[in-house]
Amino acid sequence: MGEEKLQLSDYKGTLAIDLGSTTTVVAFQGEQQATPDLLDLPPISRRPGEIPSLVWSASEAPLIGRQVIEAGLADQEDPRLARDFKREIGASSDDQRAQRAGEELIKQIWSRLPEDLNVTRLVLTAPVERYRGYRDWLLHACSNLPVEDIALVDEPTAAAMGAGLAPGSRLLVVDLGGSTLDLALVALEGGQGRAAPIAQLLRLGGQSLAETSRQKLRTANVLGKAGIRIGGRDIDRWIAKRCCPQLPSSPALLDAAERLKCRLSDQALADRDLIKELWVNPDDGSQQLLELTRSDLHDLLEQQGLAEALEQLLETTLAGGRRHNCDLSDLVGVVVVGGGAQMPWLRRWLEQHTAPAVLLTPPPVEAVALGALKLTPGVTVKDVLHHGVSLRVWDQRGECHRWHPLFVAGQPWPSSDPLELRMAASCEDQQELELMLGEPSAEGRHDVVYIDGLPTLRRLDAGEVTHQAWTDSVAILPLDPPGQPGEDCLRLLLRIDEEAQLVAEISDLRTGDDLSSRPLGRVR
Repeated sequence: MGEEKLQLSDYKGTLAIDLGSTTTVVAFQGEQQATPDLLDLPPISRRPGEIPSLVWSASEAPLIGRQVIEAGLADQEDPRLARDFKREIGASSDDQRAQRAGEELIKQIWSRLPEDLNVTRLVLTAPVERYRGYRDWLLHACSNLPVEDIALVDEPTAAAMGAGLAPGSRLLVVDLGGSTLDLALVALEGGQGRAAPIAQLLRLGGQSLAETSRQKLRTANVLGKAGIRIGGRDIDRWIAKRCCPQLPSSPALLDAAERLKCRLSDQALADRDLIKELWVNPDDGSQQLLELTRSDLHDLLEQQGLAEALEQLLETTLAGGRRHNCDLSDLVGVVVVGGGAQMPWLRRWLEQHTAPAVLLTPPPVEAVALGALKLTPGVTVKDVLHHGVSLRVWDQRGECHRWHPLFVAGQPWPSSDPLELRMAASCEDQQELELMLGEPSAEGRHDVVYIDGLPTLRRLDAGEVTHQAWTDSVAILPLDPPGQPGEDCLRLLLRIDEEAQLVAEISDLRTGDDLSSRPLGRVR
């Protein structure tokens, strides 16, 4: 009981930053406070705890958040304006502009903290689908911040804690943010005398743990997860196209569409009530009117395929749970967070498709940041593979290459036991063996494509996409002595380490020599 009480106690001097696509939330657990504070950081915050995720790059000093809005620059089509940049951080595009904007936002937040605020620990959040790439960026972005301890937690796990659920709970977290839709089936560690979940440590006592940590950590389990890069800002684009089909999706039009969307989320509104939103076209100064009913919005979401995509994401997430003997009937509840949590359509859909689980609605915008404050650094999130890893092999009977699965989606990592692989030569005096690895694409999944600048959900049918090769990480394994046809030459022990690296320990079956241990690439 002593350990449990310690893990659930209030954490002194901890700052939490939840970087969002449209809004960044900043909260602090003070030295003598029983409850956290949402920090008001003038002149960049719009309201306590909420900073618009806007960065205007200027030669003298950048403008951040509310400063951009008050300067009349939020609607500008200008390369100096960065908005909606979170979706690019940690993605394969490696958008340096987005990374610099995010880094500048964190830097400016830190510089505006009250002088009497004693931050001893910083807790950050990361989207579930891009956790590792996002984490690597945060390591760089926060490298110069004067704080001893830095921890990281994925957003769904933080949201679960923000909902106030007890350790030991199992729940589904649905996070519809500005640019992403994430679902995660989370089993919170703790209860029955065990410790509560703890965030993954990036820095402890001023020392980076990114490469050196070998600590044995307790874990919070993600039983299943799925995500797609579609969010509230994309819904704004759909609304804008529906209401003003002839106009380009300018920032001013999108902001008006967002305001209309928020008004349509009013719980007191009837489905057929026509809501009007006036906006000014900056190109010619003309006043334009957006008109929509809630029923129209719901029809629009259905037409754009959001319901079908959400159903597929839910099934993928629950499939991961079933592998751990967890289904909807085992859940304490469904936690809905993010700006999209306020949409009646999403709440109705979840009530229909997640029964008998109870729908829980903590404060949607700040729930993730407040939940992050409740996580004790020192324990990592035990994750599952979002995709798998396969090896390309030669099929002698079919006289073609095929893909053989090594690790599959839903499998937990880090690996508990290595996977043994034996490799044989196929020709006389073979000098080397080649490892070609790839990532299987989920059949029947949805992807986001842009058609005429409009985000569109496209279903990938079974067999349409099979594997995507890791073209930048083909491993060449020398054979000394050369191999002969059909001869087993090398043994590989494959594992996924704490950094999500696929690592191979290689030995020669003929000589008995241990050759090397080498990373082969990072899995997702």
